[in-house]
Amino acid sequence: MMDWKGGDVTGLLPYSRLKNPPGDTYVEDAVDAVEVDRKDLPEMIRNCHEITSILVHVMTDRARRFTSVALRDEKMISLGTLAAGLAHELNNPASAAMRNAEMLATSFAAAMDAACAIGATGLSEAQMGVLDDVRRVSLENPNQRSLTGLALADREDAIAAWLEEQGLNPAPAEDLAKTHLTIDTLNRLAQSIHGGALEAGLRWIASGHAARSLVIDIQRATSRIHSLVAATKGFTNMDRSSDQDAVDIAHGLLDTVALLDGKVRERSVTISVDIPPDLPPVWGFGAEINQIWMNLIDNAIYAASSPGHVSITAQSEGTDIVVSIVDDGEGIPADIREKIFDPFFTTKPVGEGTGLGLDIVQRVVRWHNGEIGVDSRPGRTEFRVKLPAMENND
Repeated sequence: MMDWKGGDVTGLLPYSRLKNPPGDTYVEDAVDAVEVDRKDLPEMIRNCHEITSILVHVMTDRARRFTSVALRDEKMISLGTLAAGLAHELNNPASAAMRNAEMLATSFAAAMDAACAIGATGLSEAQMGVLDDVRRVSLENPNQRSLTGLALADREDAIAAWLEEQGLNPAPAEDLAKTHLTIDTLNRLAQSIHGGALEAGLRWIASGHAARSLVIDIQRATSRIHSLVAATKGFTNMDRSSDQDAVDIAHGLLDTVALLDGKVRERSVTISVDIPPDLPPVWGFGAEINQIWMNLIDNAIYAASSPGHVSITAQSEGTDIVVSIVDDGEGIPADIREKIFDPFFTTKPVGEGTGLGLDIVQRVVRWHNGEIGVDSRPGRTEFRVKLPAMENND
């Protein structure tokens, strides 16, 4: 019989799960563990099936905990990356909206001052009609800004020179140059209104156009913020229960692309999305399925040429939905193609990848009874995800 009190300690096992060896006496409630010599462990495993069962359970539990922690860490890293990118994307339009709001207050104040000055000049109804007609022309097509750079500077110089010829302050020339007013239109206005009334009228027109342009810019900035928040909400399924439900693949793909827009611009990559409007949903966990698209599209952007292109398509094939994500990068070398789905395998530099992204993708796809495959060659790498479509019960 082996010596159960050998020298080297290989581990501690719960005493309640071990049988007392013959000839040894243990004090109940006083012994919590036994020491096992390393050389005796193989014999114990062969002869004591209970120990084998204990070890298998312990190893299985540890592997399960390790996998759970690894997956959680990868999700936290992905969440951190997404949050950082989202914060950057939100900061740009938010800063623009705040800056334009401050300028808008100045423009409104200038417009009010000019309106008061016009009222003090005692213009006739006919003169006010001419002034209002010119103001309406200045506000036409406020979204059209075709002149930039030298052309806009030349136009500003021409209007400033015209104002000086009329003996007026050339300050409004900068804003008037951004309107569609021509020198002929200004001449017609000058034929009806003169002196201080003309100067006040032009200041009113210029400040009104500036205010209108700033309002449009604020609308664009806040619309961008709204779209980013909506994309985040859709991507994370914040308004959905944690149970399985019908998942709209098209919305998930579009939300993911919207959230990665900053990285797309940074990498000088263009993305094309081709999804039919009648694509049926799949059954599953929306947040988990969207994690598939986040990992695959993010990898495609990283792998694409710079400048490069990423193509995303989705279509029905029989009873399945097939999503294809293609980049035009260098491709995956043949010697590592079989390893890309292995845990902790990554081709990204240290600090940029954990090697768990594709492992998570494969797990989620398989959990949803789907398949994932890859085809790669220089200039074209395609990941294809096949998920079963929901049956139409209509």
